[in-house]
Amino acid sequence: MAKTKTTFLCQNCGTQHAKWVGQCGACKEWNTIVEEVIQKEEKHVWKQASTAKQVTNKPLKISEIQLNPEERVVTNNNELDTVLGGGLVKGSVTLLGGEPGIGKSTLLLQVALNIRQKVLYVSGEESQSQIKMRAERLEANNSNCLILTETNTQQIFKNIEETEPEVLVIDSIQTLHTASIEASPGSISQIRETAAELIKYAKETATPVLLIGHINKDGNIAGPKILEHMVDVVLQFEGDRNHTYRILRSQKNRFGSTSELGIYEMLSTGLREISNPSEILISKKDADLSGTAIASTLEGIRPLMIEIQALVSTAVYGTPQRSTTGYNLKRLNMILAVLEKRAGFKLGAKDVFLNITGGINVDDPAIDLAVVAAILSSNQDVAIKPNVCFAAEVGLAGEIRPVSKIDQRILEAEKLGYKTFVASKYNKITNKNHVIRLVLVGKIEEAFATLFA
Repeated sequence: MAKTKTTFLCQNCGTQHAKWVGQCGACKEWNTIVEEVIQKEEKHVWKQASTAKQVTNKPLKISEIQLNPEERVVTNNNELDTVLGGGLVKGSVTLLGGEPGIGKSTLLLQVALNIRQKVLYVSGEESQSQIKMRAERLEANNSNCLILTETNTQQIFKNIEETEPEVLVIDSIQTLHTASIEASPGSISQIRETAAELIKYAKETATPVLLIGHINKDGNIAGPKILEHMVDVVLQFEGDRNHTYRILRSQKNRFGSTSELGIYEMLSTGLREISNPSEILISKKDADLSGTAIASTLEGIRPLMIEIQALVSTAVYGTPQRSTTGYNLKRLNMILAVLEKRAGFKLGAKDVFLNITGGINVDDPAIDLAVVAAILSSNQDVAIKPNVCFAAEVGLAGEIRPVSKIDQRILEAEKLGYKTFVASKYNKITNKNHVIRLVLVGKIEEAFATLFA
């Protein structure tokens, strides 16, 4: 008979302590140490089916190992399939994290209702009637989708043995609990143990498992960090609840690239896939307005056209204001200093406000030239010619620096109907036969002369 063992775990970072302390030595958070049972007399976990064959692994030379392409389950959600690398790999465990109300449950319920395989959707947060109401709002119906409201993993596995689903969805991993651990649902021990049971089930039955994970106040997935190491794929669902767009990113993918991303629009009927993201990131206007410029940026490996808006006005108060939305404030101050010192524009006594439309945050330095163009356009009160876009970095010496993947950016601008593309003359452009007119500049003065001549 095994002796019951307890330990003290930090509920914020999962660090184990020998005794209770007020402050965690790893994450420096106060009052997060909780005593939890880590071993009990009995342990009921997912057991391998009797029909499955026991395989003994032997070491092989790397030249003798045969590559077998992974079998994938197509979800019929093009954006999700793109991020996953072609669909759900059989036997894989995918963890989807995001802020409350961002649309995690809506996304996976849409997948469960549109996929052709038999799906068991397990919810520990909503009742079956609530899920039914959401399904009716999504205007999708799948007779192969089974809904179960349960939080005990032993009961879930009993239903799995009876229904034999081809895809399993868990909403969410923080609500599950197992009888083998005497701890509350959502604790470090419960999350680690229930996740281990689900991973064991996925690997032994070759069933794809989709997990929804809550996040903490720091934006990380709640629970032990080992949870993200245990699963095969970690997806992050991002967005601002004040805006309708959502971005699905891959932070870890054992079966594909992590540079892809999916973009959705949240509507009353669910999440709409957006194949052309520029349609929501560039505002529609009837007249040409000063202070706006179009930048070509990259999200992963997907080029996007975004609109930069700038407002330059005389400072009313003594100290000029500098404010940004979606752009790094320190980088804006650097660009303003370059314009003042290298190009001779007197902006030190003026308020400067910068906004990236759509509510997204962009860290790509390739939008620097568009930021400069928008600021100078607002300062001169002269609108930039229509159908012009920019992609270049601005250096401290006032030089226009090259950016990566310039050919992809140019092709995307051509596809969307832009007529002029402004970039650095130091870029190595492989394709010289572009339909779009290329304007290559080396300094800020050249860009100013080109735009406002």
